[in-house]
Amino acid sequence: MNLNLMKLCASALAVTAVTCGVERLQAAGNDACYSAFETYDGDDLELVVDAKGTHFALWSPEAQEAKVIIYPTDRNSTPVDTMVMTRGEKGVWRASVPDKLYGRFYTFSIKHNGKWLAETPGVWAKALGTNGERAAIIDFKTTDPEGWNVDKGPSIKNINDAVLYEMHHRDFSVHPSSGIVNKGKFLALTEHGTVSPAGDKTGIDHLKELGVTHVHILPSYDFNSVDETQLPSNRYNWGYDPVNYNTPEGSYSTNPADPQARIREMKKMVKSLHDAGIGVVMDVVYNHTALNDDSNFSLTAPGYYYRHRADGSYSDASGCGNETASEREQMRNFIVNSVKYWAKEYHIDGFRFDLMAIHDTTTMNDVVKALKEVNPDIFVYGEGWTAGDSPLPVGQRALKDNVAAMPGVAVFSDDIRDAVKGHYSDATDRGFATGKPGNEETVKIGIVGATAHPQVDYSKGNNSKKPYALAPTQVINYVSCHDDLMLTDKLAKSMPDADTAGRQRADKLAQTIIFTSQGTPFIFAGEEIFRDKKGVHNSYKSPDSINAIDWTLKSENGDIYNYYRELIALRKGHPAFRMTTADDVARHLVFDDVKGEPNLISYSLKDYANGDSWKEIKVVFNGSEETKKVKIGRGEWLVVARDGQLKSDGMGHIKGGNIEVAPCSALILAKEK
Repeated sequence: MNLNLMKLCASALAVTAVTCGVERLQAAGNDACYSAFETYDGDDLELVVDAKGTHFALWSPEAQEAKVIIYPTDRNSTPVDTMVMTRGEKGVWRASVPDKLYGRFYTFSIKHNGKWLAETPGVWAKALGTNGERAAIIDFKTTDPEGWNVDKGPSIKNINDAVLYEMHHRDFSVHPSSGIVNKGKFLALTEHGTVSPAGDKTGIDHLKELGVTHVHILPSYDFNSVDETQLPSNRYNWGYDPVNYNTPEGSYSTNPADPQARIREMKKMVKSLHDAGIGVVMDVVYNHTALNDDSNFSLTAPGYYYRHRADGSYSDASGCGNETASEREQMRNFIVNSVKYWAKEYHIDGFRFDLMAIHDTTTMNDVVKALKEVNPDIFVYGEGWTAGDSPLPVGQRALKDNVAAMPGVAVFSDDIRDAVKGHYSDATDRGFATGKPGNEETVKIGIVGATAHPQVDYSKGNNSKKPYALAPTQVINYVSCHDDLMLTDKLAKSMPDADTAGRQRADKLAQTIIFTSQGTPFIFAGEEIFRDKKGVHNSYKSPDSINAIDWTLKSENGDIYNYYRELIALRKGHPAFRMTTADDVARHLVFDDVKGEPNLISYSLKDYANGDSWKEIKVVFNGSEETKKVKIGRGEWLVVARDGQLKSDGMGHIKGGNIEVAPCSALILAKEK
């Protein structure tokens, strides 16, 4: 924005706000003024090295001057050159040299309102040195592992063909019992043959044995909270504090000072998972930054990338100090091109958007469109809520309730989560699977994938009062994730008088509901071996003693583990649990009349649903502490699950009639023809 336009905008508002030393227009005029900014969607921002030399480009429409500072090392060195940049079209500043500056590092600095701002690697840095303070100039071809040119993730037709497994790099590998050498590193997922002290498979071999199709890995871009110069201490963090969005986190590499190492090692991890038939979902946090005025966004285009309150302060729908403004063209371009970059350069198979409702629906639709052009099998899902209010109008937010406006996006179902295990905000609250009546209709909302169904009364739903999904492919079903109490801890706090066996029965029932419901199943790492986090609900910076998976639990809880394996095999083997349209769900999924019995749900998947090999599948959930009787149709049925046991290929046959369903358990029967 030029100075005259700024004066006009300020005059129209009759006031400006000064916050944290950065002059901003009041929020009421922000969008009107920012819309006058020239934006740029070229693919050459930041850095290009070609036969003609090294070329720098920085979008900074308000800058009065701009420069590139060249360094010989990633830190503790003085510049070897400073290059004055020239302003070109669409707010882009440029500088070039005829040499390929491989091995050098650089930062940008702009002059804004008469003052030179702090140095920044820019918002588009793709290679970094220690702690992401200086960007690096490297040849990306040297970072590709052998066979990278033919690397490809698993092919899935629809998102609900996936089984999602959410994990953190350190949680998964850092415990001594993991048998993994590269603990807490990208390379941990490249190690085969690792076992626990009892000889059970760990690491990537465990994932393959379990049968999950995709790992959803907590943030792996460069984040703020871990000091990469102090890796022996290796302070723990989930990583929801973004600094550099387009480069892997250095603390997960074996050498953060080597820009190539973090890139090469992350690619090796991706390829290793792909070779094992497992896709990689990247957890992305474009909704806020770790820093405010000192962020890379603020240091290149002050004020533009964020939403502000009327007094000029940062709006905070993220609960982390700020929120980005996806509705502004350059921010939208950044998000879309960033995910596209990860998909192309790192072969990422899916993206999970943190606090997705801070973004607008147009941005999310643009994200899906761009990613599908890279790889038709890529899928996108996210949290359909915010952590606080936002200036973005509710109708534009990528909320769960607005998911119908985003046909290619899926949202987490808080309906099934809270109904099955009890409300997340009250550790002691019970749900359907732990004996609390009154959640039956909300569980049904989850079973039908939040689609319109003639037998589901949404007016009785706890969280949602109307169907919100166009298709079951728009819903992610889960009872536990990294946030809040994980399932094992929730069961301990809500069932204090139950023994381990009793809590494990509830665990099995809860996950059986998740895996047999329409939508996409999602589990949290370690649930399959009954891991806990010592009752800590927000372990984002808790030590390894809280977060690490103790792999000795795999042998101690072998029954739970085998049950999860069979659940996954059942779902993968039977498309009746994976219908893709609301019409199919309404036609093939039929609920039985159980005459208002509390904590009892019974339904059938009929007529070879979705091309299934079984003619009919009967599913019954008994969340009560009493044995219940259900009426099963005549004929011979294959027993798939009964009284806390499950075999995906069956475990004998029974005749129809009045069948008893044990307390806190699932009954699954199949009529084969």
